[in-house]
Amino acid sequence: MAETKYIFVTGGVSSSLGKGIIAASLAKLLQARGYKTTIQKLDPYINVDPGTLNPYEHGECYVTEDGAETDLDLGHYERFLNVNTSQANNVTTGRIYQSVIEKERRGEFLGKTVQVIPHITNEIKERVQLLGKNHEYDIVITEIGGTVGDIESLPYIEAVRQLKWELGDDNALVIHLTLVPYLSAAGELKTKPTQHSVKTLMESGLRADILVCRTEHELSDDIRRKLALFCNVKQEAVIQSIDASTIYDVPNMMLDEGLDRVTLKKLNLPDDTTPNLTQWNEFLKRHKNPKHEVTIGLIGKYVELQDSYKSILEAFIHAGAANEVKVNIESIHSEFINDSTINNKISHLDGILVAPGFGERGVEGKIDAVRFAREHKMPFLGICLGMQMAVIEFARNVLKLRNANSTEMDPATPHPVIDLMKEQKEITHLGGTMRLGSWECTLKDDSIAKEIYGTTQIFERHRHRYEYNNQYASQLESHGLRSTGVNPKTNLVEIVEIPDHPWFVGVQYHPEYKSTVASPHPLFIAFIKAAKEYSQKKKNASLAQ
Repeated sequence: MAETKYIFVTGGVSSSLGKGIIAASLAKLLQARGYKTTIQKLDPYINVDPGTLNPYEHGECYVTEDGAETDLDLGHYERFLNVNTSQANNVTTGRIYQSVIEKERRGEFLGKTVQVIPHITNEIKERVQLLGKNHEYDIVITEIGGTVGDIESLPYIEAVRQLKWELGDDNALVIHLTLVPYLSAAGELKTKPTQHSVKTLMESGLRADILVCRTEHELSDDIRRKLALFCNVKQEAVIQSIDASTIYDVPNMMLDEGLDRVTLKKLNLPDDTTPNLTQWNEFLKRHKNPKHEVTIGLIGKYVELQDSYKSILEAFIHAGAANEVKVNIESIHSEFINDSTINNKISHLDGILVAPGFGERGVEGKIDAVRFAREHKMPFLGICLGMQMAVIEFARNVLKLRNANSTEMDPATPHPVIDLMKEQKEITHLGGTMRLGSWECTLKDDSIAKEIYGTTQIFERHRHRYEYNNQYASQLESHGLRSTGVNPKTNLVEIVEIPDHPWFVGVQYHPEYKSTVASPHPLFIAFIKAAKEYSQKKKNASLAQ
């Protein structure tokens, strides 16, 4: 294709309407028609990236193959498209201003006064077009964070206005996602919030080409006509996005609404193929018609906000469908796990996942949960900090190393079984000490990990600072906690297992980041399979009594 086409997704009326899911669903439909498509997210906050943001503030921080700490929407993009994103797929205001200021310091602007227009907007336009530069993609979809009218979003909206003018109507379009609320007292849907949102967009010089309307009730033809007339779009371009039982229904819903057809028509692209969603619909069929059910305890400290563990929750959906199992998740706050509560909170579960995290709050509860899973032969998966908690628990209760800990939690611990590596200790910048992105791992032949992956060499994504301390490796190994995955370059332990336990695996990396609809992660598939077998054994035992 001669020219890359650009689609911009903006939002109005309210945040959390699902711009990321609409962008990912449209991308899925275009991809299913044979178009090479990618998605990027422009975030209006001034942080350089979400790496230092509290999960309560922003949900999980998603990590790409190349080690970029990004917005959680990039997780949706990868899960829907089964295509890796990168540093270029997430841009923040902080990164934009940082780049412009660095250019100014280097004298690149030849002494000119640096301003929002043209310098900031030029930088935004440059970043937007970066993915389309080598014509690697036919279509680049750009989601703009926040809502129209936010002061932070103004430079982005202005940059899109300029780009649309420069590229021409056939090469760029704007999809505006908005809310059509239902007033139960009046018994009707109200279009006024959408009208105001479109008006705000137009005041910034940008016109919506397609309206996607989030709604709890069906939009009648009358409402569609009214929205088309007042919002200056064609009626076929008023797309209904009704509440769905799962986000994975949305591509089919957008197909039924004709979002992909209208998009291709406006971009002057051929519309002569039918989207091939066979694999997608096979996944949906298995997801919606499970033959078994398991309950997994997600032990974490950010459980009040579901988005904090978004990739883990989605990986369970993928693995559940692969096993034809409905996975019920019980979010359990690790701060409230102790000797008196643990039996009540955990004994009924079919498996435990101890989640990633930073800092000392809630770690003792995580250690107690690991001990329960180990002693009661319950399937256990520890991810990142969860793996480290497994090492600490084993050191304390099997090796009897009193007060064994991580130096992250207790710098003065007499037994630092988890520690910063020597070369990391001098670095003071947050992020500077982090192991990020894809790292190689060699698996031992006679391990659960080798059986799960079916190979001895894997690459997984990391986001952590502290490491398994190899000084304790021989002690831990001789007592039954095997190191079965090791980084070949650094010799750092990535996977631990207990061979005489039915299924006990801790991994230093984040397998959830690589799980997609098309390729559910093998570790999650194996964990859910083990939980299903454990559940069946419990049922058989109770029937035998």
